[in-house]
Amino acid sequence: MIPNPPGWIDVHRVLPELCWCAFGVFLMLLQPFLKNRQGLTFIALIGAAAGTLATSVAAYGPGFNGLVQFDTFSMFFHWLVGLISFLVILSSDSYLEREGLEPAEFYALILFATAGMGVLASAQELLTAFIGLEMSSISSYVLAGYRRDSIKSSESAVKYFLLGSFATAFFLYGIALVYGATGSTYLAKFADAAPSSNLLRLGLTLILIGLGFKVAAAPFQIWTPDVYEGAPTPVTALFSAGPKAATFALLLRIFGTSEAATDFWFWAFWILAVLTMFAGNLGALVQQNVKRLLAYSSIAHAGYILVAFAAVTTMKMSPDGPVPAYGAVLFYLASYSLVSVGAFTIVSELGGRGERHLTQEDYAGLGTRQPFAAAMLSLFLLSLLGLPITAGFFGKLYIFNAAIKSKLTWLAILMAINSVIGAYYYFRLIVVMYMHEYKGTPPADDSQGLTPTAAMVVTVTALITVYLGLLPNHVLGLLISQNPMASSR
Repeated sequence: MIPNPPGWIDVHRVLPELCWCAFGVFLMLLQPFLKNRQGLTFIALIGAAAGTLATSVAAYGPGFNGLVQFDTFSMFFHWLVGLISFLVILSSDSYLEREGLEPAEFYALILFATAGMGVLASAQELLTAFIGLEMSSISSYVLAGYRRDSIKSSESAVKYFLLGSFATAFFLYGIALVYGATGSTYLAKFADAAPSSNLLRLGLTLILIGLGFKVAAAPFQIWTPDVYEGAPTPVTALFSAGPKAATFALLLRIFGTSEAATDFWFWAFWILAVLTMFAGNLGALVQQNVKRLLAYSSIAHAGYILVAFAAVTTMKMSPDGPVPAYGAVLFYLASYSLVSVGAFTIVSELGGRGERHLTQEDYAGLGTRQPFAAAMLSLFLLSLLGLPITAGFFGKLYIFNAAIKSKLTWLAILMAINSVIGAYYYFRLIVVMYMHEYKGTPPADDSQGLTPTAAMVVTVTALITVYLGLLPNHVLGLLISQNPMASSR
């Protein structure tokens, strides 16, 4: 059957991606003529906001002969990655000025990466998902090495590129095997294949390996600490939130569409969740570099999200089905992503020129030297730990509840143990900030505090963190209605 040619309605369904890409291209063309840094930052912010707001007016339904699907599920992820990119661009202005880096290409790459994340969230076909994954990944490789005069930054870019290429190969070969088993790369066609097909299972395994790299699931997490440490800190904030959320969106699409994937991936998710939680938390215990500590923390949080994935299969027969587990994943992704952006924004500001001040010793006495930054970082750390009145508390509670309801008692116990392990290194940093004295002369940047743009990002993320910690039910009810199983079938 000959597919229908694209029409305006198809374009309308990818309107956010078009806005992000258009502004990215415009920034690159404008750079030779506009040397004002603030002007370029303002245009980039308009571009990020335009693409995000376009999400509200994009047309619902399938586009480009079913290659993408714009629904409430993809709308949520478009809003999330759009907000993340807006906050990262806003926090990057002072960093780029301090490091003497060109802003236009930097902002353009962020917008291109965001467009790729949007394609991932809407993809209904595996090759379309691959295009979105590569749009995001190639931009990320360049962003990781954007500090060209830094050896660590170049090293992180090379490691990310090489390991990312291997992950891409696994993902593509998995697509080929799935096509051989089903005769199609459309997610909806997975249901037509026999769930016991060995070829389909092998293809799904390779796809999971490729996507497991992108979400930093163990044992595919080895790249994360080095890349997070070497990349510019605003880029690290983007890595920890945007690509991870978009990749989990694709996993949810596949998981919610294919019965074969739902049944076959249960034990894979169970094992990956345990390995990822322990790899992240145990690795963080011995870190003195704050960026590496937060990198290992992000690995652990990917493990918590995978607990909810494992809960989906055994909740299928319950009265509510797996919908609460999906809601828990979406709530956790939203809360963790914004907390992570806020935490890395503070780390970026405190790092100073050349990112020299990144060890925990550099944070000694911060409660006295920079009380606002110390208080906000403490709030974010407590949210990552999962204490009450923060978004992280309900994020972990919903996932823990899903694990208990699905009778995954041992998985819930292991998650609780890992939360206790995480308490040690989170509280250790808080103790250093408030109970240790800084040895030597404080950095010159301390007298200035956070820049206005960074303070704005930190304040917004902190307010959202507290709001989700106090009034989670309104948000959770909205997220549960965005179940990909309902919108994909």
